[in-house]
Amino acid sequence: MTNLVPDFAALRVVVVGDLVADHYLFGEPTRLSREAPVMVLRHRGEELGAGGAANAARNLRSLGANVRILGVVARDKNGRELLELLERDGIDVSGVEAIPDWLTPTKTRVLGAEPGRTRQHVLRIDREPDGLPPEGVRARVAERLAALNGQVDAVLLSDYGYGLLGEELAAAARALRAGGTVVVLDPRRRFELFHGLSAITPNLGELALAARSSLEELANPSELARAAEAVLARCAPELLLVTLGNRGMSLFARGAPALAVAAAGREAVDVSGAGDTAAAAFTLALAAGLDGRAAMRLANAAAGVVVMEPGASACRLDKLRSALPQSPIPSAAEPVRA
Repeated sequence: MTNLVPDFAALRVVVVGDLVADHYLFGEPTRLSREAPVMVLRHRGEELGAGGAANAARNLRSLGANVRILGVVARDKNGRELLELLERDGIDVSGVEAIPDWLTPTKTRVLGAEPGRTRQHVLRIDREPDGLPPEGVRARVAERLAALNGQVDAVLLSDYGYGLLGEELAAAARALRAGGTVVVLDPRRRFELFHGLSAITPNLGELALAARSSLEELANPSELARAAEAVLARCAPELLLVTLGNRGMSLFARGAPALAVAAAGREAVDVSGAGDTAAAAFTLALAAGLDGRAAMRLANAAAGVVVMEPGASACRLDKLRSALPQSPIPSAAEPVRA
């Protein structure tokens, strides 16, 4: 193949998960406060971006796929603006329900820099709902997913821990997978609900939680492999892609040697949303018929593109095609030592 990146334009993908509003406050440092040993920032602007499942959907759309998103927002300002942002990107939001007496999860990041310099992340403030989306809402989202059986090429489940991805959605996802649809879980917790999917794409912390291990233990390749094998045995995905931050990625499959790839790109500017990008690119690659090794390389290259940009950005198809030829090639992981 002369072009290493397939054309994703014909693929129909649905994202199901927790929509998050990424709110950015921009400031210019002026002086130290007289009230406390903190920097005073002069307000220079703000904007709302897409986080969580919304960011995964934007990445899928930016890579060329036809995308719809299922989930919930609150009937608040951030929820309305988030849906407007997705619609402007050409994403079908008709399956997103706006509910009263709730709160759209919002992450406010304060970024500061002198004029002409790269903004630095100073502080993050999270505003979160007090409870789960109502049971009836969760059931309706699961019904909407089940109704798409046979109508989509891939499903990406994006769990940010706000309670949408439970038993009902897990059952619908398993049914789509049984019908031949590529189904990928980008997890937070409760891996075991989602049995027999195409792939699971945890980061190192999420794998540690699922395997009842620690980040320090998983720094050892042998322990990482053992944790991966435990998840493969318990959840039975075809592939397990573990994102390791600046250590790259590792790919595990039952009965196959593990693969590893070094992180793509130079020193990261901002890692916000890189996991969403990796999961989106990996899902598209599998839906396009690429094998695990090729899908891993593509996901790694896409993540390498977005970490060089401030904020949770979406990877464009042209940038991915430019980056992939220079990206590392996956190779056999360090073997497990007895």
